[in-house]
Amino acid sequence: MMTQQILYIHGKGGNAEEAAHYRPLFPGSRVIGFDYRAQTPWEASDEFPCLYDRYCRDHAAVTLIANSIGAYFAMCALSEKPIARALFISPIVDMARLITDMMSWAQVTEESLEKQKTIPTAFGETLSWDYLCYVREHPPAWSVPTRILYGGRDTLTSRKTIDAFSARTGASLTVMEDGEHWFHTAEQLAFLDHWIRDRPRGHPFRQGLYHLEFHRSEQRQGHGNGSHHCGSSGGDLYPLLCHYLPHCLPSRDLRRR
Repeated sequence: MMTQQILYIHGKGGNAEEAAHYRPLFPGSRVIGFDYRAQTPWEASDEFPCLYDRYCRDHAAVTLIANSIGAYFAMCALSEKPIARALFISPIVDMARLITDMMSWAQVTEESLEKQKTIPTAFGETLSWDYLCYVREHPPAWSVPTRILYGGRDTLTSRKTIDAFSARTGASLTVMEDGEHWFHTAEQLAFLDHWIRDRPRGHPFRQGLYHLEFHRSEQRQGHGNGSHHCGSSGGDLYPLLCHYLPHCLPSRDLRRR
C-alpha cells in the first residue's frame, strides 16, 4: 500500500523543518517540507513544480499544507498538479489587496510607486510596482478541495477577503476568533492541531463557515511554554507589522478594512 504524501510549504521567514510539527498529526504518512528559495510568485512558478515532481511524482494522493504566503505561492505554482486536498493556515489569498493595504499603511500612492518602482516601508517590507502589476495580471486559479484555518485577529487578510475567497473556491473556513495571522501561542497551536485532526475522511471538503469548539484541556503536551511554533507567517513580517502599525495608524481597526 502506497504511503500518503503530505507536503508542507512554509511562510515567509519559515523553513522546511517546520514540517516536523505535522508528522504526529498524520501517523503512517510521509510528511515533507518544501525547502524553497522563491521570493516572488514568478519565482515560485519556476521552482515549485520541479520540487513537487521531486517529492511527489510517484504519489497519487498528495495532501498539501501551506502557510501564509506559502499558500499563495502554491496557488500560483501548483494549481495544475494532482493535489487531492489542501489545508491552508492563515493563507494570503489576495496579494494585490494586501499590497494596496500596505501602501495605505505606508501612505504611498500608486502614482508615487509607479514613478519610484520600489519604496521601503517602516514595517520592513519594500513595496514594488512590478510586483503589484504582476499579481494583478496573474490572479491564481485554485480548484483543489481546500480547508482554511483563519484567525479572527489576522491583520494581513481581512475577514471580508477570506470570506470572498472561500465562497469563490468552495473552500471550507474555520475561524479561531482569538487567533492571529501567526498561530504561535499554546492555545492557538492546540486549536490548529485539533482542526487538523478533525479533518474529513473519504470525501471532499464541504464549503461553509464553522467554528471548532476548543477546550484548554485539549492542549497538546509540549506547547505549555509557548516556545515552540509551527507555520511562520512569515516570522519577520508579522511581528514588525504588530509593532509599527499601531503607531502609524492609531485610530484604525486593521481587522475591519
